[in-house]
Amino acid sequence: MPWQSYSSMAMLGSVRLGIPSWSSVPPPTHFDSVMKSLFFLLGILSALAGSSSGLLWAQSIELELRSQQPTAADSNRFHRLTRDEQWVPAQTAVIVCDMWDAHHCLNAVRRVTQLAPRMNAFCELLRDQGVTIIHAPSGCMDAYRNHPARLRIERVAAAKSQPDQIDDWCDQIPSEEVAAYPIDQSDGGEDDDPEQHQQWAERLAAIGRNPKAPWQQQTDVIRIDPQRDYISDSGSEIWSVLDANQIRNVILVGVHTNMCVLGRPFGLRRLAAAGKNVVLARDLTDTMYNPGAWPYANHFTGTDLIINHVERYVCPTITSDQVLGDQPFRFAGDQRTRLLMLIAEDEYETQRTLPAFAATHLSQHFSVDVAWGSDSERNEMVGVQQLAAADALLVSVRRRALPAADLALIRQFIAEGKPVIGIRTASHAFSLRGKEPPAGTAVWPTFDGDVFGGNYSNHFGNSLQTNVLPLADGAEHPILDATDVVAIKPAGSLYKVTPLAAGTRVLFSGQVDGNDAQPLAWTFVRNDGGRSFYTSLGHPGDFRQPEFQALLAAGIHWACGRPAESLDHINRQSKRYAAGGGKQRN
Repeated sequence: MPWQSYSSMAMLGSVRLGIPSWSSVPPPTHFDSVMKSLFFLLGILSALAGSSSGLLWAQSIELELRSQQPTAADSNRFHRLTRDEQWVPAQTAVIVCDMWDAHHCLNAVRRVTQLAPRMNAFCELLRDQGVTIIHAPSGCMDAYRNHPARLRIERVAAAKSQPDQIDDWCDQIPSEEVAAYPIDQSDGGEDDDPEQHQQWAERLAAIGRNPKAPWQQQTDVIRIDPQRDYISDSGSEIWSVLDANQIRNVILVGVHTNMCVLGRPFGLRRLAAAGKNVVLARDLTDTMYNPGAWPYANHFTGTDLIINHVERYVCPTITSDQVLGDQPFRFAGDQRTRLLMLIAEDEYETQRTLPAFAATHLSQHFSVDVAWGSDSERNEMVGVQQLAAADALLVSVRRRALPAADLALIRQFIAEGKPVIGIRTASHAFSLRGKEPPAGTAVWPTFDGDVFGGNYSNHFGNSLQTNVLPLADGAEHPILDATDVVAIKPAGSLYKVTPLAAGTRVLFSGQVDGNDAQPLAWTFVRNDGGRSFYTSLGHPGDFRQPEFQALLAAGIHWACGRPAESLDHINRQSKRYAAGGGKQRN
Protein backbone atom coordinates (compact mmCIF):
# COMPACT_ATOMS: atom_id res chain seq x y z
CA MET A 1 0.00 0.00 0.00
CA PRO A 2 1.26 3.51 -0.67
CA TRP A 3 2.50 5.51 2.28
CA GLN A 4 0.31 8.61 2.72
CA SER A 5 1.80 11.55 4.58
CA TYR A 6 0.28 14.91 5.32
CA SER A 7 2.38 17.99 5.91
CA SER A 8 1.21 21.48 6.82
CA MET A 9 4.65 22.96 6.53
CA ALA A 10 4.32 24.56 3.14
CA MET A 11 0.66 24.58 2.13
CA LEU A 12 -2.37 23.82 4.21
CA GLY A 13 -3.70 20.45 3.31
CA SER A 14 -1.11 19.36 0.75
CA VAL A 15 -1.08 15.57 0.31
CA ARG A 16 1.87 13.54 -0.89
CA LEU A 17 1.75 9.89 -1.87
CA GLY A 18 4.82 7.72 -2.19
CA ILE A 19 6.46 4.42 -1.43
CA PRO A 20 7.75 4.26 2.16
CA SER A 21 11.51 4.31 2.47
CA TRP A 22 11.34 1.34 4.82
CA SER A 23 9.42 -0.97 2.43
CA SER A 24 12.50 -2.99 1.48
CA VAL A 25 13.98 -3.21 4.96
CA PRO A 26 13.85 -6.75 6.40
CA PRO A 27 11.91 -7.27 9.62
CA PRO A 28 13.92 -6.93 12.84
CA THR A 29 15.11 -9.94 14.74
CA HIS A 30 15.01 -10.63 18.45
CA PHE A 31 18.78 -10.03 18.56
CA ASP A 32 18.39 -6.23 18.25
CA SER A 33 18.71 -5.39 21.93
CA VAL A 34 21.49 -7.92 22.43
CA MET A 35 23.50 -6.47 19.56
CA LYS A 36 23.05 -2.96 20.84
CA SER A 37 24.44 -3.97 24.23
CA LEU A 38 27.33 -5.74 22.52
CA PHE A 39 28.19 -2.67 20.44
CA PHE A 40 28.14 -0.53 23.57
CA LEU A 41 30.54 -2.88 25.36
CA LEU A 42 32.83 -2.98 22.35
CA GLY A 43 32.90 0.82 22.36
CA ILE A 44 33.95 0.88 25.98
CA LEU A 45 36.67 -1.71 25.37
CA SER A 46 37.90 0.27 22.37
CA ALA A 47 38.10 3.43 24.45
CA LEU A 48 39.91 1.64 27.25
CA ALA A 49 42.38 0.24 24.75
CA GLY A 50 43.26 3.79 23.68
CA SER A 51 41.85 3.44 20.20
CA SER A 52 41.32 6.79 18.44
CA SER A 53 38.43 5.30 16.49
CA GLY A 54 36.32 4.09 19.44
CA LEU A 55 32.60 3.91 18.84
CA LEU A 56 30.60 7.08 19.44
CA TRP A 57 28.29 4.97 21.62
CA ALA A 58 31.02 4.82 24.27
CA GLN A 59 30.71 8.57 24.94
CA SER A 60 28.56 9.84 27.78
CA ILE A 61 25.91 12.52 27.35
CA GLU A 62 26.68 15.65 29.39
CA LEU A 63 23.46 17.25 30.64
CA GLU A 64 22.51 20.09 32.98
CA LEU A 65 19.27 19.21 34.75
CA ARG A 66 17.18 22.11 36.03
CA SER A 67 14.71 21.80 38.88
CA GLN A 68 13.07 24.01 41.48
CA GLN A 69 12.85 23.64 45.23
CA PRO A 70 11.18 25.78 47.91
CA THR A 71 13.35 28.57 49.30
CA ALA A 72 12.44 27.29 52.78
CA ALA A 73 10.06 24.83 54.39
CA ASP A 74 6.44 25.66 53.53
CA SER A 75 7.55 28.48 51.22
CA ASN A 76 5.63 29.22 48.03
CA ARG A 77 8.79 30.66 46.50
CA PHE A 78 11.21 28.43 44.59
CA HIS A 79 14.91 28.55 43.89
CA ARG A 80 15.84 27.45 40.38
CA LEU A 81 18.69 24.96 40.70
CA THR A 82 20.84 23.01 38.27
CA ARG A 83 22.96 19.90 38.52
CA ASP A 84 25.24 18.18 36.03
CA GLU A 85 24.77 14.55 35.09
CA GLN A 86 26.47 12.15 32.70
CA TRP A 87 24.16 9.68 30.99
CA VAL A 88 25.23 6.45 29.34
CA PRO A 89 23.69 6.44 25.82
CA ALA A 90 22.79 2.73 25.91
CA GLN A 91 20.82 3.38 29.10
CA THR A 92 18.95 6.35 27.64
CA ALA A 93 15.85 6.78 25.50
CA VAL A 94 14.04 9.68 23.85
CA ILE A 95 10.25 9.46 23.61
CA VAL A 96 8.73 11.65 20.91
CA CYS A 97 5.19 12.40 22.08
CA ASP A 98 2.33 13.19 19.68
CA MET A 99 4.25 15.12 17.03
CA TRP A 100 1.37 14.50 14.66
CA ASP A 101 1.05 15.33 10.98
CA ALA A 102 -2.01 17.52 11.65
CA HIS A 103 -4.00 19.01 14.51
CA HIS A 104 -7.38 20.66 15.02
CA CYS A 105 -5.63 23.83 16.26
CA LEU A 106 -3.99 25.73 13.41
CA ASN A 107 -1.56 27.60 15.64
CA ALA A 108 -0.50 24.30 17.18
CA VAL A 109 0.26 23.06 13.65
CA ARG A 110 2.31 26.16 12.93
CA ARG A 111 4.35 25.71 16.09
CA VAL A 112 4.95 22.02 15.36
CA THR A 113 6.15 23.11 11.91
CA GLN A 114 8.85 25.23 13.58
CA LEU A 115 9.67 22.67 16.24
CA ALA A 116 9.95 19.49 14.17
CA PRO A 117 13.28 20.18 12.36
CA ARG A 118 14.98 20.98 15.65
CA MET A 119 13.53 17.88 17.26
CA ASN A 120 14.67 15.74 14.35
CA ALA A 121 18.24 17.04 14.65
CA PHE A 122 18.13 16.31 18.39
CA CYS A 123 16.99 12.72 17.81
CA GLU A 124 19.43 12.11 14.95
CA LEU A 125 22.45 13.10 17.00
CA LEU A 126 21.39 11.12 20.05
CA ARG A 127 20.54 8.07 17.92
CA ASP A 128 24.06 8.18 16.47
CA GLN A 129 25.40 8.17 20.03
CA GLY A 130 23.50 4.99 20.81
CA VAL A 131 20.35 6.41 22.42
CA THR A 132 17.07 4.55 21.82
CA ILE A 133 14.44 6.63 19.99
CA ILE A 134 10.78 5.77 20.59
CA HIS A 135 8.17 7.50 18.43
CA ALA A 136 4.78 7.76 20.14
CA PRO A 137 2.17 9.38 17.85
CA SER A 138 -0.90 8.39 19.85
CA GLY A 139 -3.84 6.94 17.98
CA CYS A 140 -1.85 6.40 14.80
CA MET A 141 -0.66 2.81 15.05
CA ASP A 142 -2.69 1.66 12.03
CA ALA A 143 -0.47 3.79 9.82
CA TYR A 144 2.57 1.84 11.01
CA ARG A 145 1.23 -1.72 11.15
CA ASN A 146 3.93 -2.97 8.74
CA HIS A 147 6.69 -0.54 9.67
CA PRO A 148 9.83 -2.29 10.97
CA ALA A 149 9.96 0.05 13.95
CA ARG A 150 6.43 -0.99 14.86
CA LEU A 151 7.12 -4.67 14.28
CA ARG A 152 10.24 -4.40 16.40
CA ILE A 153 8.36 -3.27 19.48
CA GLU A 154 5.66 -5.91 18.99
CA ARG A 155 8.37 -8.56 19.27
CA VAL A 156 9.67 -7.27 22.59
CA ALA A 157 8.60 -9.56 25.42
CA ALA A 158 6.29 -7.93 27.94
CA ALA A 159 8.16 -6.84 31.06
CA LYS A 160 7.51 -9.19 33.95
CA SER A 161 7.07 -6.27 36.31
CA GLN A 162 5.16 -3.19 35.16
CA PRO A 163 3.97 -0.11 37.06
CA ASP A 164 0.34 0.05 38.13
CA GLN A 165 -1.97 1.67 35.55
CA ILE A 166 0.86 1.89 33.01
CA ASP A 167 -1.69 1.86 30.18
CA ASP A 168 -3.89 4.59 31.71
CA TRP A 169 -3.88 8.35 31.39
CA CYS A 170 -2.48 10.07 34.50
CA ASP A 171 -3.97 13.39 35.65
CA GLN A 172 -1.84 13.81 38.75
CA ILE A 173 0.82 12.16 40.86
CA PRO A 174 1.11 12.58 44.66
CA SER A 175 3.85 15.21 44.48
CA GLU A 176 1.46 17.51 42.60
CA GLU A 177 -1.29 17.37 45.21
CA VAL A 178 0.06 20.41 47.06
CA ALA A 179 0.11 22.54 43.90
CA ALA A 180 -2.48 24.75 42.27
CA TYR A 181 -2.61 24.14 38.52
CA PRO A 182 -0.99 27.17 36.85
CA ILE A 183 -3.29 27.63 33.81
CA ASP A 184 -6.90 27.08 32.82
CA GLN A 185 -6.93 24.64 29.90
CA SER A 186 -10.52 23.55 30.35
CA ASP A 187 -11.49 25.14 27.02
CA GLY A 188 -9.11 22.78 25.19
CA GLY A 189 -6.39 25.37 24.83
CA GLU A 190 -6.98 26.39 21.20
CA ASP A 191 -5.54 29.84 20.52
CA ASP A 192 -6.60 30.28 16.88
CA ASP A 193 -8.19 33.33 15.36
CA PRO A 194 -11.83 32.17 14.97
CA GLU A 195 -11.99 32.92 11.24
CA GLN A 196 -8.69 31.16 10.53
CA HIS A 197 -9.78 28.24 12.70
CA GLN A 198 -12.93 27.83 10.62
CA GLN A 199 -10.94 27.97 7.37
CA TRP A 200 -8.56 25.35 8.75
CA ALA A 201 -11.43 23.05 9.73
CA GLU A 202 -12.88 23.37 6.23
CA ARG A 203 -9.51 22.57 4.69
CA LEU A 204 -9.11 19.48 6.86
CA ALA A 205 -12.57 18.25 5.91
CA ALA A 206 -11.84 18.85 2.23
CA ILE A 207 -8.83 16.52 2.31
CA GLY A 208 -10.71 13.82 4.14
CA ARG A 209 -9.56 14.53 7.68
CA ASN A 210 -11.71 14.69 10.80
CA PRO A 211 -11.42 18.38 11.78
CA LYS A 212 -11.64 17.45 15.46
CA ALA A 213 -8.96 14.75 15.33
CA PRO A 214 -7.12 15.01 11.99
CA TRP A 215 -3.88 13.25 12.89
CA GLN A 216 -2.99 10.03 11.10
CA GLN A 217 0.74 9.64 11.73
CA GLN A 218 3.81 11.43 13.04
CA THR A 219 5.07 14.37 11.00
CA ASP A 220 7.49 13.04 8.42
CA VAL A 221 9.99 15.78 9.27
CA ILE A 222 11.06 13.63 12.21
CA ARG A 223 12.79 10.63 10.67
CA ILE A 224 12.00 7.16 11.96
CA ASP A 225 14.99 4.88 11.57
CA PRO A 226 13.60 1.53 10.43
CA GLN A 227 16.59 -0.38 11.71
CA ARG A 228 16.92 1.09 15.20
CA ASP A 229 13.80 2.98 16.35
CA TYR A 230 10.54 1.88 17.94
CA ILE A 231 6.94 3.02 17.36
CA SER A 232 4.23 2.67 20.00
CA ASP A 233 1.55 4.59 21.86
CA SER A 234 1.16 1.92 24.55
CA GLY A 235 2.48 2.49 28.05
CA SER A 236 3.09 -1.21 28.63
CA GLU A 237 4.87 -1.71 25.28
CA ILE A 238 7.13 1.29 25.86
CA TRP A 239 7.83 0.19 29.42
CA SER A 240 8.79 -3.23 28.12
CA VAL A 241 11.28 -1.67 25.68
CA LEU A 242 12.81 0.33 28.52
CA ASP A 243 12.98 -2.81 30.65
CA ALA A 244 14.43 -5.04 27.91
CA ASN A 245 17.15 -2.52 27.05
CA GLN A 246 17.92 -1.69 30.69
CA ILE A 247 17.08 1.96 30.08
CA ARG A 248 16.92 4.10 33.19
CA ASN A 249 17.14 7.60 31.64
CA VAL A 250 14.33 9.04 29.51
CA ILE A 251 14.01 12.38 27.69
CA LEU A 252 10.48 13.43 26.75
CA VAL A 253 10.04 15.72 23.75
CA GLY A 254 6.90 16.67 21.88
CA VAL A 255 3.48 18.14 22.52
CA HIS A 256 1.60 19.22 24.44
CA THR A 257 3.26 19.40 27.84
CA ASN A 258 0.19 20.40 29.85
CA MET A 259 -1.78 17.51 28.36
CA CYS A 260 -0.16 14.58 26.56
CA VAL A 261 3.48 14.95 27.57
CA LEU A 262 2.48 14.93 31.22
CA GLY A 263 -0.54 12.64 31.10
CA ARG A 264 0.02 9.89 28.53
CA PRO A 265 0.74 6.37 29.84
CA PHE A 266 4.33 6.87 28.66
CA GLY A 267 4.40 10.50 29.84
CA LEU A 268 6.31 12.36 32.52
CA ARG A 269 4.00 11.54 35.40
CA ARG A 270 3.90 7.77 34.88
CA LEU A 271 7.65 7.50 34.30
CA ALA A 272 8.58 9.75 37.22
CA ALA A 273 6.24 7.88 39.57
CA ALA A 274 7.71 4.56 38.38
CA GLY A 275 11.23 5.67 39.28
CA LYS A 276 12.73 6.43 35.88
CA ASN A 277 15.28 9.21 35.66
CA VAL A 278 13.04 11.21 33.35
CA VAL A 279 13.46 14.78 32.10
CA LEU A 280 11.52 17.12 29.84
CA ALA A 281 13.38 18.90 27.03
CA ARG A 282 11.74 22.21 27.85
CA ASP A 283 12.59 23.91 24.56
CA LEU A 284 11.29 20.99 22.49
CA THR A 285 7.68 21.24 23.59
CA ASP A 286 4.59 23.43 23.46
CA THR A 287 1.32 23.78 25.34
CA MET A 288 -2.34 23.85 24.45
CA TYR A 289 -3.07 27.15 26.14
CA ASN A 290 -5.42 29.91 25.07
CA PRO A 291 -4.38 33.42 26.26
CA GLY A 292 -8.08 34.20 26.51
CA ALA A 293 -8.24 31.89 29.56
CA TRP A 294 -6.81 32.38 33.05
CA PRO A 295 -4.19 33.67 33.79
CA TYR A 296 -4.72 35.66 30.57
CA ALA A 297 -1.05 35.41 29.71
CA ASN A 298 0.95 35.15 26.52
CA HIS A 299 0.76 31.64 25.03
CA PHE A 300 4.46 31.11 25.67
CA THR A 301 4.08 32.33 29.25
CA GLY A 302 1.51 29.57 29.59
CA THR A 303 4.21 27.11 28.50
CA ASP A 304 6.65 28.59 31.03
CA LEU A 305 4.09 28.19 33.81
CA ILE A 306 3.66 24.51 32.97
CA ILE A 307 7.44 24.03 32.83
CA ASN A 308 7.69 25.60 36.29
CA HIS A 309 5.05 23.16 37.49
CA VAL A 310 6.98 20.24 36.01
CA GLU A 311 10.29 21.34 37.56
CA ARG A 312 8.70 21.79 40.98
CA TYR A 313 6.48 18.73 41.23
CA VAL A 314 7.26 16.16 38.52
CA CYS A 315 10.82 16.03 37.15
CA PRO A 316 13.80 18.13 35.99
CA THR A 317 14.19 19.67 32.55
CA ILE A 318 17.00 20.12 30.03
CA THR A 319 17.41 22.07 26.77
CA SER A 320 18.30 20.83 23.31
CA ASP A 321 21.45 22.96 23.02
CA GLN A 322 23.06 20.70 25.63
CA VAL A 323 23.04 18.04 22.91
CA LEU A 324 23.27 20.12 19.75
CA GLY A 325 25.79 22.64 21.07
CA ASP A 326 24.24 25.94 20.00
CA GLN A 327 21.38 27.91 21.60
CA PRO A 328 18.06 26.71 23.04
CA PHE A 329 15.21 26.64 20.56
CA ARG A 330 12.81 29.58 20.69
CA PHE A 331 9.60 29.93 18.71
CA ALA A 332 9.57 32.79 16.20
CA GLY A 333 6.37 34.11 17.75
CA ASP A 334 7.90 34.37 21.21
CA GLN A 335 8.80 38.06 21.24
CA ARG A 336 8.56 38.56 24.99
CA THR A 337 11.20 40.56 26.84
CA ARG A 338 13.06 38.32 29.29
CA LEU A 339 13.01 40.09 32.65
CA LEU A 340 14.97 38.89 35.68
CA MET A 341 13.88 40.16 39.10
CA LEU A 342 16.43 40.26 41.91
CA ILE A 343 14.42 40.14 45.15
CA ALA A 344 16.21 40.22 48.50
CA GLU A 345 14.77 42.61 51.07
CA ASP A 346 12.97 42.05 54.37
CA GLU A 347 11.22 45.39 54.85
CA TYR A 348 8.51 45.75 52.22
CA GLU A 349 7.37 42.23 51.31
CA THR A 350 8.30 42.49 47.65
CA GLN A 351 8.96 38.75 47.75
CA ARG A 352 5.15 38.58 47.81
CA THR A 353 3.99 41.70 45.97
CA LEU A 354 6.32 41.65 42.97
CA PRO A 355 5.62 38.06 41.79
CA ALA A 356 1.88 38.65 42.16
CA PHE A 357 2.19 41.91 40.21
CA ALA A 358 4.23 40.21 37.48
CA ALA A 359 1.78 37.32 37.17
CA THR A 360 -1.10 39.73 36.73
CA HIS A 361 0.36 42.54 34.68
CA LEU A 362 3.56 41.42 32.92
CA SER A 363 2.64 37.98 31.59
CA GLN A 364 1.57 39.17 28.15
CA HIS A 365 4.80 40.89 27.09
CA PHE A 366 7.45 39.57 29.46
CA SER A 367 9.01 36.28 30.45
CA VAL A 368 9.71 36.84 34.14
CA ASP A 369 12.18 34.89 36.26
CA VAL A 370 13.25 35.58 39.84
CA ALA A 371 16.56 35.25 41.65
CA TRP A 372 15.77 35.16 45.37
CA GLY A 373 17.88 36.06 48.31
CA SER A 374 18.95 33.03 50.27
CA ASP A 375 16.97 32.35 53.45
CA SER A 376 20.05 30.91 55.13
CA GLU A 377 22.85 33.23 53.95
CA ARG A 378 22.10 36.96 53.83
CA ASN A 379 24.81 37.84 51.34
CA GLU A 380 23.84 35.29 48.74
CA MET A 381 21.27 35.23 45.95
CA VAL A 382 20.30 32.04 44.16
CA GLY A 383 20.01 32.32 40.39
CA VAL A 384 21.94 35.48 39.50
CA GLN A 385 23.43 33.44 36.64
CA GLN A 386 20.06 33.71 34.90
CA LEU A 387 21.20 37.18 33.81
CA ALA A 388 22.97 35.45 30.92
CA ALA A 389 19.60 34.88 29.25
CA ALA A 390 17.88 38.10 30.40
CA ASP A 391 17.04 41.21 28.41
CA ALA A 392 16.17 43.43 31.38
CA LEU A 393 16.73 43.59 35.14
CA LEU A 394 14.46 44.66 38.00
CA VAL A 395 16.09 45.19 41.40
CA SER A 396 14.37 44.97 44.79
CA VAL A 397 17.33 44.35 47.10
CA ARG A 398 18.28 46.01 50.39
CA ARG A 399 21.81 46.33 51.71
CA ARG A 400 23.34 43.09 50.54
CA ALA A 401 26.91 42.20 49.71
CA LEU A 402 27.08 39.50 47.07
CA PRO A 403 29.71 36.98 46.04
CA ALA A 404 32.14 38.95 43.92
CA ALA A 405 31.46 36.85 40.83
CA ASP A 406 27.71 37.44 41.10
CA LEU A 407 28.07 41.19 41.50
CA ALA A 408 30.43 41.19 38.52
CA LEU A 409 27.66 39.56 36.46
CA ILE A 410 25.28 42.36 37.45
CA ARG A 411 27.86 45.03 36.61
CA GLN A 412 28.54 43.45 33.23
CA PHE A 413 24.83 43.15 32.41
CA ILE A 414 24.25 46.83 33.15
CA ALA A 415 27.40 47.91 31.29
CA GLU A 416 25.96 46.32 28.16
CA GLY A 417 23.30 49.05 28.12
CA LYS A 418 20.36 46.83 29.03
CA PRO A 419 17.23 48.17 30.77
CA VAL A 420 17.23 48.38 34.56
CA ILE A 421 14.22 49.01 36.81
CA GLY A 422 14.53 49.82 40.50
CA ILE A 423 11.90 49.84 43.22
CA ARG A 424 12.13 51.25 46.74
CA THR A 425 15.28 49.80 48.40
CA ALA A 426 17.06 49.30 45.08
CA SER A 427 18.64 52.71 45.77
CA HIS A 428 20.74 51.07 48.49
CA ALA A 429 20.74 47.53 47.14
CA PHE A 430 24.46 46.81 47.41
CA SER A 431 25.58 49.34 50.02
CA LEU A 432 26.44 48.42 53.62
CA ARG A 433 26.58 52.02 54.95
CA GLY A 434 30.36 52.05 54.67
CA LYS A 435 30.92 48.73 56.42
CA GLU A 436 33.41 46.27 55.03
CA PRO A 437 31.76 43.38 53.15
CA PRO A 438 32.30 39.82 54.40
CA ALA A 439 35.24 37.94 52.92
CA GLY A 440 34.62 36.77 49.38
CA THR A 441 31.80 39.27 48.78
CA ALA A 442 31.66 42.68 47.15
CA VAL A 443 29.51 45.81 47.35
CA TRP A 444 28.58 48.63 44.96
CA PRO A 445 28.11 51.77 47.08
CA THR A 446 27.55 54.03 44.06
CA PHE A 447 24.91 51.75 42.48
CA ASP A 448 22.14 54.31 43.07
CA GLY A 449 23.92 57.15 41.31
CA ASP A 450 25.53 55.01 38.61
CA VAL A 451 22.40 53.13 37.58
CA PHE A 452 19.45 55.36 38.53
CA GLY A 453 20.99 58.82 38.81
CA GLY A 454 19.71 58.85 42.39
CA ASN A 455 21.13 60.18 45.64
CA TYR A 456 19.42 58.29 48.48
CA SER A 457 20.56 59.47 51.90
CA ASN A 458 17.74 58.55 54.30
CA HIS A 459 13.97 58.76 54.68
CA PHE A 460 11.42 60.79 56.60
CA GLY A 461 9.68 59.23 59.57
CA ASN A 462 7.33 56.35 58.94
CA SER A 463 4.47 58.15 60.65
CA LEU A 464 4.70 61.23 58.39
CA GLN A 465 2.21 61.38 55.54
CA THR A 466 3.56 61.89 52.02
CA ASN A 467 1.42 63.93 49.66
CA VAL A 468 1.85 63.61 45.90
CA LEU A 469 2.26 67.03 44.32
CA PRO A 470 0.27 68.15 41.27
CA LEU A 471 2.04 67.70 37.96
CA ALA A 472 3.57 70.72 36.34
CA ASP A 473 1.63 72.27 33.49
CA GLY A 474 2.42 70.47 30.26
CA ALA A 475 4.07 67.50 31.94
CA GLU A 476 4.13 64.71 29.37
CA HIS A 477 5.68 61.27 29.31
CA PRO A 478 4.47 57.82 28.18
CA ILE A 479 4.65 56.65 31.80
CA LEU A 480 2.50 59.56 33.00
CA ASP A 481 0.06 58.99 30.16
CA ALA A 482 -0.53 55.43 31.40
CA THR A 483 -1.77 56.25 34.90
CA ASP A 484 -3.02 58.90 37.30
CA VAL A 485 -0.02 59.43 39.55
CA VAL A 486 -1.64 62.26 41.51
CA ALA A 487 -4.21 59.73 42.79
CA ILE A 488 -1.48 57.60 44.40
CA LYS A 489 -1.43 57.76 48.20
CA PRO A 490 2.08 56.66 49.26
CA ALA A 491 1.87 54.13 52.06
CA GLY A 492 5.51 54.20 53.12
CA SER A 493 7.95 56.82 54.27
CA LEU A 494 9.24 59.43 51.82
CA TYR A 495 12.80 58.83 50.65
CA LYS A 496 15.32 61.70 50.62
CA VAL A 497 16.88 61.44 47.16
CA THR A 498 17.91 64.92 46.02
CA PRO A 499 19.84 66.15 44.21
CA LEU A 500 19.45 63.83 41.24
CA ALA A 501 22.14 63.46 38.57
CA ALA A 502 22.09 65.15 35.21
CA GLY A 503 20.28 62.96 32.72
CA THR A 504 17.35 62.20 35.00
CA ARG A 505 13.77 63.16 34.19
CA VAL A 506 11.53 63.55 37.25
CA LEU A 507 8.04 62.23 36.58
CA PHE A 508 6.37 63.33 39.80
CA SER A 509 7.24 64.25 43.37
CA GLY A 510 5.94 64.04 46.91
CA GLN A 511 6.27 66.12 50.02
CA VAL A 512 6.04 65.82 53.77
CA ASP A 513 4.49 69.01 55.19
CA GLY A 514 7.10 71.58 56.09
CA ASN A 515 9.90 69.86 54.13
CA ASP A 516 11.35 70.05 50.66
CA ALA A 517 9.69 68.03 47.90
CA GLN A 518 11.37 64.77 46.85
CA PRO A 519 11.08 62.98 43.51
CA LEU A 520 8.98 59.79 43.72
CA ALA A 521 9.74 58.41 40.27
CA TRP A 522 12.11 59.26 37.45
CA THR A 523 13.85 58.01 34.37
CA PHE A 524 17.58 58.07 33.69
CA VAL A 525 19.85 57.67 30.69
CA ARG A 526 23.01 56.00 31.97
CA ASN A 527 26.59 56.53 30.82
CA ASP A 528 26.36 53.25 28.88
CA GLY A 529 23.28 54.57 27.05
CA GLY A 530 20.88 52.22 28.78
CA ARG A 531 17.47 53.19 30.10
CA SER A 532 16.67 53.10 33.81
CA PHE A 533 13.41 53.67 35.65
CA TYR A 534 13.24 54.05 39.41
CA THR A 535 10.49 54.69 41.94
CA SER A 536 10.94 55.07 45.69
CA LEU A 537 7.43 53.71 46.12
CA GLY A 538 6.90 50.00 46.70
CA HIS A 539 5.30 49.59 50.13
CA PRO A 540 2.66 46.80 50.25
CA GLY A 541 0.04 49.51 50.54
CA ASP A 542 1.25 51.01 47.25
CA PHE A 543 0.78 47.70 45.45
CA ARG A 544 -2.86 47.68 46.48
CA GLN A 545 -3.48 50.80 44.41
CA PRO A 546 -4.18 50.35 40.68
CA GLU A 547 -2.57 53.71 39.93
CA PHE A 548 0.71 52.47 41.38
CA GLN A 549 0.40 49.15 39.57
CA ALA A 550 -0.07 51.07 36.31
CA LEU A 551 2.93 53.28 37.15
CA LEU A 552 5.24 50.33 37.75
CA ALA A 553 3.98 48.46 34.70
CA ALA A 554 4.45 51.56 32.54
CA GLY A 555 7.95 52.14 33.91
CA ILE A 556 8.96 48.58 33.09
CA HIS A 557 7.44 48.78 29.61
CA TRP A 558 9.10 52.14 28.94
CA ALA A 559 12.55 50.96 30.07
CA CYS A 560 12.24 47.97 27.74
CA GLY A 561 11.05 50.02 24.76
CA ARG A 562 7.49 48.73 24.86
CA PRO A 563 4.22 50.68 24.75
CA ALA A 564 2.68 50.98 28.19
CA GLU A 565 -0.68 49.54 29.18
CA SER A 566 -3.36 52.00 30.31
CA LEU A 567 -4.84 52.30 33.78
CA ASP A 568 -8.13 51.00 32.40
CA HIS A 569 -6.33 47.90 31.14
CA ILE A 570 -4.66 47.40 34.53
CA ASN A 571 -8.05 47.56 36.25
CA ARG A 572 -9.65 45.10 33.84
CA GLN A 573 -6.75 42.68 34.06
CA SER A 574 -6.70 42.80 37.86
CA LYS A 575 -10.41 42.03 38.01
CA ARG A 576 -10.40 39.08 35.63
CA TYR A 577 -7.16 37.63 37.01
CA ALA A 578 -8.58 37.67 40.54
CA ALA A 579 -11.75 35.92 39.36
CA GLY A 580 -9.94 33.02 37.64
CA GLY A 581 -7.96 29.95 38.52
CA GLY A 582 -6.23 26.94 36.99
CA LYS A 583 -8.25 24.05 35.59
CA GLN A 584 -6.89 20.97 33.87
CA ARG A 585 -10.08 19.73 32.23
CA ASN A 586 -13.80 20.37 31.93
